[in-house]
Amino acid sequence: MTTPPTDDPQPAVPYGTPDAPRIAVRGEAHLEVDPEIARLRITVASRGKDRRTALDDLTRRNTTALNLIKTYGDAVERLETGAFSITPQLKEGRGERVHAYHGRVHITAELTDFTALGELTTRLADLDLTRVDGPWWTLRPDSPAHRQARQQAVREAVQRAREYAEALGTTLAALVELADLGAETTPPAYPAAPGNRMRPMFGGATEDTPAAPLDLEPQRQRVHAQVNARFTMAPPQL
Repeated sequence: MTTPPTDDPQPAVPYGTPDAPRIAVRGEAHLEVDPEIARLRITVASRGKDRRTALDDLTRRNTTALNLIKTYGDAVERLETGAFSITPQLKEGRGERVHAYHGRVHITAELTDFTALGELTTRLADLDLTRVDGPWWTLRPDSPAHRQARQQAVREAVQRAREYAEALGTTLAALVELADLGAETTPPAYPAAPGNRMRPMFGGATEDTPAAPLDLEPQRQRVHAQVNARFTMAPPQL
């Protein structure tokens, strides 16, 4: 008994054939580029014997910090307020007697003009009960550097496949598959790697003269792209 013919397409062969050998290669690119954004995290604090005093002081210091940052105009691309808290501090011993209240508010500022970064950082750190962390250097999500790395990885994959084909005395015929393995590695929002940030600075200067601006050198950013590619080639004469 014969099996009737069917029009269903045959499943694709997951490997090459003698008539259409396949080459599987990986292309990678590693670039170092200048950062596009510097991020600062500012923590403003207050302390008072009662809740209202702590809250009023925190409001005043928060306004002072925000107004200072806003004076830098277009150099500041983003300014956001994060967590806010007023926490009672209890006295030791029995009972729940409040000794003092502690206030805290977090601010995030992103700058694109690095010439103003050192001065702003120093002036913020010079404020009372103000902590400055950063800068964290990074690229924009749509930075041209990411596209450049991806394209370079693809070109390397094609070049590598051609070299294998040439070693066999033949040429590439067609691209079968191109798989993106996660084109770039994005750093965490607040990485803790050494050399990527300054030590925290606490405000509260004792002198009337302003502190000298910090000389901050932008940290070069590493962009990585990786692809897997499969090609068919003309049958070599072995």
